[in-house]
Amino acid sequence: MKRREFSLSTASAVAASALTLPLSMNAQAQVRAFKEGKDFIKIKKPVATDAPAGKIEVIEFFWYSCPHCNAFEPAFEAWAKNAPANLSIRRVPVAFNASFVPQQKLYFALESMNLLPKLHTTVFRAVHVERKPLNKDDAIFEWIGQQGVDVAKFKEAYNSFNTANLLRKAGQLQESYQVEGVPSMGVAGKYYTDGTLAGNMQSVLQVVEYLSTLKA
Repeated sequence: MKRREFSLSTASAVAASALTLPLSMNAQAQVRAFKEGKDFIKIKKPVATDAPAGKIEVIEFFWYSCPHCNAFEPAFEAWAKNAPANLSIRRVPVAFNASFVPQQKLYFALESMNLLPKLHTTVFRAVHVERKPLNKDDAIFEWIGQQGVDVAKFKEAYNSFNTANLLRKAGQLQESYQVEGVPSMGVAGKYYTDGTLAGNMQSVLQVVEYLSTLKA
């Protein structure tokens, strides 16, 4: 979902969701040379990363209410589990306007409570399958309670200084990578790619692996 239209076709979504092996094992990914300005953008000012020493940071920018992010999630999750060991992979929820902020806070609160493994995909299902409008504080709190989570503790995390700080950092990353829409990817604090640039989200993951091998 956007600022600009993304080209995640139904066929691409099906192909992407079928990925279960590291893309580095894909012959196409090994032989294809991706091009700056066509498949990815090199950002003008490098971004500081939080990756451990010796690791290359990869960020997925997403939004829970984005249908393209929902379609991409199974492929991204499968890829992340089998990605090259030198990659440090994380997600960052975006906000193109103030209405996105509750879902950013939802993500960061779940993260701080170590509930993402249990509930991250459940949020996507709630929004896109069950059609629950998890875009306001009260709706989120009600839903969280239905998941068996201590609502008081969740509210504390949701409204905490830590979450506010993470919101600020997410906004800085979004601006620094010049995120135009979601799902999209930032690599090594230097590169940005998305479905429009790479052609589809399956290719995006191949571009990410290619970019992780660049030395410059």
